[in-house]
Amino acid sequence: MLELLRQPWPWYIAGPLIGLMIPLLLIMGNRHFGISANLRHICAMLPNHSEFFHYDWKKESWNLVFLVGIIVGGALSVSLLASPEPLTVAASTAQDLQSLNVTVDGGYMPTAIYSWAGLFTLKGFILMVVGGFLVGFGARYAGGCTSGHAIMGLSELQLPSLVAVLGFFAGGLLMTHFILPLILKL
Repeated sequence: MLELLRQPWPWYIAGPLIGLMIPLLLIMGNRHFGISANLRHICAMLPNHSEFFHYDWKKESWNLVFLVGIIVGGALSVSLLASPEPLTVAASTAQDLQSLNVTVDGGYMPTAIYSWAGLFTLKGFILMVVGGFLVGFGARYAGGCTSGHAIMGLSELQLPSLVAVLGFFAGGLLMTHFILPLILKL
């Protein structure tokens, strides 16, 4: 069974499983799906907060359970399903990364950038701290994260979600092809 779970699932299994979440959520009376709202729910649980946090967060408590499930599932995946083999990438990918001063070291993320030591470099600070802030700010400014807008919002034919998803994709392309190469060459 573990070997089956270690393999990538094909689109015709994973896609419908994700797609079935939407009717299930609508049947349960939930119209919001995503992760970024959980920080607001957590803040709403705390005493002495601003008016922004005065709402019935308990109606959205299922989303907190979803967040805990992601964390527990990630921990179980790392401990039970992780491959002991180092990550291998295509030679052309390794060459492209090398041209951007990124060394492939067998991990999922280059430790020269994504590590405590890397955090204190200009490149690491920009990617982890500034990038993390921009992702969080963007999710709140857009009224939700990529999963919320792309999965739930588009399934409800919401125009703001379509605009947000188009913005996410345009921003991702801009970052991947223009900004990230500049940052990585620092």
